Amino acid sequence: MSLTDKQIENFRILLQGKTLPWSKLNKEIRQKLTDEHCVTIISHSTHRSLFAPSPNSLQLFLEQYYEELRGFDWESGSFTRASTRSELAQNSGNSKSRYLRSCPGFLVNSYSPVPALLNGKEIFVEQEEGAMLFISDWEHFEISVDTLVIGVENMENFRFIRKQKHLFLTDRPILFVSRYPQSSDLIRWLMQIPNPYLHFGDFDLAGIHIYETEFYRYLGNRASFFVPDDIEQRLQNGSIERYDSQYRRLKDYVPTDERVMPLYKLIQKYHRCYDQEGYILSKKSK
Repeated sequence: MSLTDKQIENFRILLQGKTLPWSKLNKEIRQKLTDEHCVTIISHSTHRSLFAPSPNSLQLFLEQYYEELRGFDWESGSFTRASTRSELAQNSGNSKSRYLRSCPGFLVNSYSPVPALLNGKEIFVEQEEGAMLFISDWEHFEISVDTLVIGVENMENFRFIRKQKHLFLTDRPILFVSRYPQSSDLIRWLMQIPNPYLHFGDFDLAGIHIYETEFYRYLGNRASFFVPDDIEQRLQNGSIERYDSQYRRLKDYVPTDERVMPLYKLIQKYHRCYDQEGYILSKKSK
């Protein structure tokens, strides 16, 4: 989505710790920011407003989701990109005359070796803990057909995949992919390969909505939503506040993938949500 100067100015207001009237952001942007927990909704007697509890988290998300903002100086309100786009500058005399995607691709991770081909050369995806691999030339990135691709919704889970091995007990290779930085590259790559895709996200209405709108609509039944065996027990102790916040926006939403209906019904039964970060094993639970 192309950003206007007015939208960027509204983001600056939120980053300054101020509240922003609900109507100042369009519906799509509001939903994205609330789904990602970057802003909270404050209800007043006659109107609603938005507030960013963590401006740093909001800025990080904005610069990941909107690549054109990665050279933006939020304090001055202007673009201050360094001269890394020399060719454009030479051709037009202005390196800021239009936006270019300087770093396409997506992050991958694994806790065991995953064989792959990159530009026809064999590689193994197996990162040390604390490291991730960024695939920029994704159009020439190939994996074996028996590899299971697991998309991880939140970055903390993606960083600590070794602490979640207990969730994915299978002998087949597993390649973890991240939604961030958000672009069309990941789904375009998934659409060009035949592998099954398993979505590992938050267990709430927003998580199911992200799965259906960003993955299931393109991959069909080749995509599925991961539901742990103990999710009902965990939902019983989940967040009521998060459910109430999401319900105001998604009360009319009903999943189209029948396979997620049991989870959807549990969420509606208990009126609670559960974050996927709860499945990261701590040292005490090992």
